[in-house]
Amino acid sequence: MNTLFVQHFGNDENRKLSYYTAQMMGYQAARRAILEMKPEQIIEDVKKSSIRGRGGAGFPTGMKWGFLPKESAKPKYLVCNADESEPGTFKDRDIIRYTPHLLIEGMIIGSYAIGCTHAYIYIRGEYTREAKILQEAIDEAYKNGFLGKGIFNSSFNLDVTLHRGAGAYICGEETALLNSLEGKRGEPRVKPPFPALVGAFSCPTAVNNVETIATVPHILNRGAEWYAKLGRIEKSGGTRLMSVSGHVKNPGVYEVEAGSITLRQLIEDHAGGCWKDKKIKAVIPGGSSAPVLTADEIDVVLDIEPFQKIGTMMGSGAVMVCDEDTDMVQLIWRITKFYAHESCGQCTPCREGCHWMEAILHRILHGAGAEKDLDMLLDIANNIGGKTLCALGDAAAGPVISFVKKFRTEFESYIRGQKKYA
Repeated sequence: MNTLFVQHFGNDENRKLSYYTAQMMGYQAARRAILEMKPEQIIEDVKKSSIRGRGGAGFPTGMKWGFLPKESAKPKYLVCNADESEPGTFKDRDIIRYTPHLLIEGMIIGSYAIGCTHAYIYIRGEYTREAKILQEAIDEAYKNGFLGKGIFNSSFNLDVTLHRGAGAYICGEETALLNSLEGKRGEPRVKPPFPALVGAFSCPTAVNNVETIATVPHILNRGAEWYAKLGRIEKSGGTRLMSVSGHVKNPGVYEVEAGSITLRQLIEDHAGGCWKDKKIKAVIPGGSSAPVLTADEIDVVLDIEPFQKIGTMMGSGAVMVCDEDTDMVQLIWRITKFYAHESCGQCTPCREGCHWMEAILHRILHGAGAEKDLDMLLDIANNIGGKTLCALGDAAAGPVISFVKKFRTEFESYIRGQKKYA
C-alpha cells in the first residue's frame, strides 16, 4: 500500500521546514516545475495523473486548471479551500497540522501552472491551531525564499495569504467562499459565469481542496503515470484520505489507493470494525450530506462511480459508522437541524424546506407525528433537491430521503407511540 500522507502524520515535529526538506524531498518538485517545466506541461501532467478533487465534487483537477484562460488582462488566482466544514471530515486538518509545507509547495506549483502571483488559503474559522501552524509555515517559506519575489532565482513571484473564515458551513461552497474572501456575505453565486472566468475579485480563479493541492508535489516527484496507476479505476488516480468516525474501534484518517478496497474493508480491516463488537446498522459514507447506506450495502468499491451507482456519494471521504443501537430518527433530526441552521437563506426551497423538514422530524421524535408526515418529508425533500443555487439543498434533502426510505419502520415506531424520545 502506497501512503503519501499518513506516514508523516502524528508528530508535531514533522511540520517544520527542516523535516520537510530532509525527509520529504521538500520543494524539489516546485523547483523543477519553475526552472524546468512550462505551465501547460504541469497542467498536462496533472490531467494524466487522473487526480480528481478531494473536496466532494470529484472534478478532474487538471481539467479545472485548464479552464482558466491562458491569456488574461486580469490577474489569475489560486484559492485553496481549507474550510473543511462537512460534518465527519477531518483529513485536511491533519495535512495542515503535520505537513503544512506540502500544501504550500502545492500552492506554488499550482500558481505557476495557472499564472497566479497571489494565492489564497481560506481556512475554516474553528481551525485556530491549524491556522497558527499554517501561518508559521508560510512565514518560514518566505524566510527561506520559497515565497515572495524571484522564487528559486527565477522571474516567478508568488505571495500566499491565509484568510480565516468565520465558521459558516456554506462557505465550503466555492463561490460562497469567494464572496467571503472578498469581504461580502458568504452566500453562493449564480453560475454561470463560473470561477474559472469570473472568480475572486471578478478574475479567473481555480478553487481546489487542501488534499488535492497537497497531492501535486507527489505527482511531479514520482510522475503522473505512477500516480494514475495507484488508482484501480480508470477515472480515478492516486490515493484517498478517508476520515473514519462514529462507532468504530479505531477512528482516524486512513489512506487507501482509489478503488482498491470496499467500504466494508475500510471499516473492518483498517478501522478495526464496529466498537464493542456490535453489529453495523448503517454507514454515512461521504460526510453528513451523503445518503445513508444500510449494513447490507457497504460491500461497495471505495470510489466515486461505484458509490453513485448505489445512490450515494463519496463526497469528502468522511465515513461515519452507526452501530445496531443507533436511533436513526434522532440522527436524521440532528443532521437536518444542522442544515436548517446553516442554510444561507438565499434560495426559498432550501430556506423554507430545511426548516419544515426539521420541524416535522422534531414532531415525530417527540410523539406528535402522523403517518402522513413521512410522505410529506419525502415530498418536501424532492422539492428541494436540484432546485437551489448550490448543493446545500441536495445535502439536506438526500439524507432525509434515504433515512425515511431505508429505516421507515423506526419512524413509524415513534408515530405509533411504540418508542419515545429519551
